[in-house]
Amino acid sequence: MNFGEVTVELLNASKYTLGLFFLTLLIAIPFGMVICACSMSKFKPLKYVTGVFVWIIRGTPLMLQIIVVFYGPGLLFGTPIKQRFLAALIAFAINYAVYFSEIYRGGILSMPLGQYEAGKVLGMNRAQVNRLVIFPQVTKKVMPAMSNEIITLVKDTSLANIIGIAEIITTAKSIVSTKAILWPLFYTGVFYLVMIGALTVFFKWLEKSMNYYKA
Repeated sequence: MNFGEVTVELLNASKYTLGLFFLTLLIAIPFGMVICACSMSKFKPLKYVTGVFVWIIRGTPLMLQIIVVFYGPGLLFGTPIKQRFLAALIAFAINYAVYFSEIYRGGILSMPLGQYEAGKVLGMNRAQVNRLVIFPQVTKKVMPAMSNEIITLVKDTSLANIIGIAEIITTAKSIVSTKAILWPLFYTGVFYLVMIGALTVFFKWLEKSMNYYKA
């Protein structure tokens, strides 16, 4: 199997890697805000339950969570998840939503109370203060941590191979085992470096464009 054929195979597999990456972000970013709101809620039972949930997700490996989501419903309720990609997406979305929620929470808690008081003096209500004053500053504060987590997500997509999803690593391992050549496995590193390089450039541009907001 020559270089071109291996490249085509890995490019075809990258649709699962990219699909899992983008769909996870699409779900986890807003879901993380919901979890953050629950964890900061003044309703103590909700805050406690959310805290336990966050503790469990942060305290267990993502690989284990993927296995639980894929096999758990079948073992517990007799209704297994038939689509492996869906199971991986659920596990990734929950995991990253929890981590994003903690980043959001840290950003919000870092804001001085004087910001809210100043907004009230200017005649703003709570929603306006959050939207016009707090949110832009929090967004800038959490951007470095968010960009780091998102870059980590690119690499973590390889964990989906644990349930047989034909992403880049799984495809490379298949080529290695069937064609008795080892280099395709190392070649996958190029694909990850390209994706991470593109994200790094994007986040540097984004952080630079947000210098307008002086937090």
